[in-house]
Amino acid sequence: MSTLATHTVDVIAGDGVGLEVMPAAIACVDALAPGYGFRMDWRHRGWGSDHYRAHGRMMPVDGLEQLATGDATLLGAVGAPDIPDDVTLWGLLIPIRREFDQYVNLRPVRILPGVVSPLTGVEQLDMVVVRENVEGEYSEIGGRMRRGSLQEAAIQEAVFTRVGVRRVAEYAVEVAMGRRGRLVSATKSNGILHTMPFWDEVVAEVAAGTPGLSLEKVLIDALAARLVLKPHTVDVIVASNLFGDILSDLAAAVAGSIGVAPSANLNPPRRHPSMFEPVHGSAPDIAGQGIANPVGQMWAASMMLDHLGQKDAAIALVAAFESALAAGVRTRDLGGTASTEDFTQAVLRYCGSVDAPHLPRGSG
Repeated sequence: MSTLATHTVDVIAGDGVGLEVMPAAIACVDALAPGYGFRMDWRHRGWGSDHYRAHGRMMPVDGLEQLATGDATLLGAVGAPDIPDDVTLWGLLIPIRREFDQYVNLRPVRILPGVVSPLTGVEQLDMVVVRENVEGEYSEIGGRMRRGSLQEAAIQEAVFTRVGVRRVAEYAVEVAMGRRGRLVSATKSNGILHTMPFWDEVVAEVAAGTPGLSLEKVLIDALAARLVLKPHTVDVIVASNLFGDILSDLAAAVAGSIGVAPSANLNPPRRHPSMFEPVHGSAPDIAGQGIANPVGQMWAASMMLDHLGQKDAAIALVAAFESALAAGVRTRDLGGTASTEDFTQAVLRYCGSVDAPHLPRGSG
């Protein structure tokens, strides 16, 4: 008698709508698991802003040690109006990315069935943004001086290393060669004197070792305009931490809604667990109303399944929420009237789970 493969996944629903979309994604994965020969061991972590209010920390002192024993982490959303964003981000998300060397932030972007781009004439869009995820512009080096005075100054240092740029470029090249062999490198080497020419040099060195690859170096401002005017001309983008963050959100908006966009924080050598999350934030303005779009969380869960070796189940999950969208079941951000639960129940039916349990509504 064969034993089902078991995947241990830490769940951090976090804040706001994360508490509502996370149960939706988990229900879909659990619905698919038996038919694809695996089971999930979900370890729910009550970390986030409530934990901060109670303990002065976004996660326990040994939180990273707890996560290190799992196969992956599924994150919902982090952020609350009464806590500074730098506290919530640097107290949870960024430490996880850096401690586990999740140096690739992978963001697929495409127009889903039944979703309309806000831009006229954009009917097809299918691209991947490969963002460097642990260094670059988001460094801890810097500070502020003469606070509160007219002479107050703030200094923030960007840090680019050869190993850091090279490894994300290598990953991006691999992604590009698995698609159309076209890679766009985002830069600003005409204005940023040291780090961006260095970025260009290292990316070019990596690309030169790959026959058949087309590499295009594009200034970030021109690339932003191109994503709006001619998004179909871009296939794979490799970008620094800041540039990748901005471009991937822009591309998601062009595709119709940031609420459907997923993200994977990957440690490609698999020495540490990777983390998967939707791109959207905690959305406190709609939290607790049961109207949040769970597609981004479901898509992130699909990316997690693929990473864990459950490729067929990952494909089935995407097919299920695409089928629900194609059938006209959409949440308000996509012009529909479905609640979070309405949409989830529709997806579960396509997953083969007709009598699915009702989902708890998040408290915000």
